Amino acid sequence: YFSATTQGMEEAAAELGNVTVSTDGPTEANIDDQITFIDNYVTQGVDGVLFAANDPVAIAPVLKKALDSGIHVIGYDANSEPDAREWFVNQAEFNGIGKALIDSMAEEIGEDGSFAIVTSTFTTPNQARWIAEMQAYQEQCYPDMSWLETVEAQEDNILSFNQATTLINKYGEDLDGIFGMTSVATPASAEAVTQADACGDVAIIGLATPNAMKPYVESGCVKSVVLWNPVDLGYAAVYAMRAVADGKLAPGATEVDAGRLGTLSIINGSEILLGAPFVYTSENIGDFDF
Repeated sequence: YFSATTQGMEEAAAELGNVTVSTDGPTEANIDDQITFIDNYVTQGVDGVLFAANDPVAIAPVLKKALDSGIHVIGYDANSEPDAREWFVNQAEFNGIGKALIDSMAEEIGEDGSFAIVTSTFTTPNQARWIAEMQAYQEQCYPDMSWLETVEAQEDNILSFNQATTLINKYGEDLDGIFGMTSVATPASAEAVTQADACGDVAIIGLATPNAMKPYVESGCVKSVVLWNPVDLGYAAVYAMRAVADGKLAPGATEVDAGRLGTLSIINGSEILLGAPFVYTSENIGDFDF
């Protein structure tokens, strides 16, 4: 996933010609390591920091340190506390993601099916908010659906596979579907269902990149995947950073130019909205390569 956002960042930097992008970070969803990475960049005196928060509260002090040092701070993918950054590039509105996920699951398992969730951590900001929106929407629109359990799997492929396998074994025929809330958890859960010979019995719906899910979609084990274009997300984040540095994006703005993406709207005062979530199916997943 972050390889795709990096690709978009590099594309934007090449177009702009006056931006140098360096991407780095912890290999797991570890907030302490993330803080260390950002603190090192503050010490180096970079012009701007783009971040995807592992914890919105814990990351705030180091981001404020960057702001106090005159460094521009913009979030993308996963937000921080609003006062710890200038802008946030929002890949899709949270309620839109929640609705797309629940609707996709209901279409597969019916309005009275039972499901479980494999997420990263209970405190990871995006996943926590998506799950909250999913719950609210499900309770309102699909009150007969049953939510069995939510389990953590960090951003770890093996742990995600094991957690999904445990859910399959634990609930047996009572489990109709599994949501994967990360680009790691979704393909790992699909692999668990495949190895358990449960394709057709346990539906997999989740957030993942098309390339990771193509084998499972092509085999028929997975019907749909919900996401946005992470290449575009990284691309938009760099355009936003350049606009802030140039003084073209200031508080009170209602839109920002984002190169080939056109003009992006600003919502909630400081959130740049990439667009609506996209549903990948067997009919269109082959058109994407990331």
